[in-house]
Amino acid sequence: MKRLGIDVGRVIIDGSSGAGDTSFFSGDTAAMLRTPAVPGAFEAIARLVPLFDEAWLVSKCGPRVQQRSLEWLRHHRFFERTGIADSNVRFCLRRPQKAIHCADLAITHFVDDKPDVIAAIKPVVAHRYLFKNWVATETAIRRDLAGV
Repeated sequence: MKRLGIDVGRVIIDGSSGAGDTSFFSGDTAAMLRTPAVPGAFEAIARLVPLFDEAWLVSKCGPRVQQRSLEWLRHHRFFERTGIADSNVRFCLRRPQKAIHCADLAITHFVDDKPDVIAAIKPVVAHRYLFKNWVATETAIRRDLAGV
């Protein structure tokens, strides 16, 4: 079985617009909901999801940002637009804990923007992608799925 795992912050929800993306973390709800998606995220994920048996979001954040992340994803109709089930979301409080979720879910392909996460999941995830942009990431995943 092929299972895709995707980080949320700076992979789906764009955090590049300023130091720490403070509007998302500490701004009011309207400002948080205005935080844009990473360019091309929804479209690339929607194309990739049908190539996998399951797709999951696995994110490191505290309770407040967990709630805000889910609110943002629902507001932007992420689940409907990408085909990922709204129940396929896992959160953890520390980045290395992503490896526990990946092992539990039998994730075979994982996208994250943090090198320490990529290193932590190496023993349990065969295909790891250090995210820079969705064009390169989608290309790499498709190449690995094709066995090239």
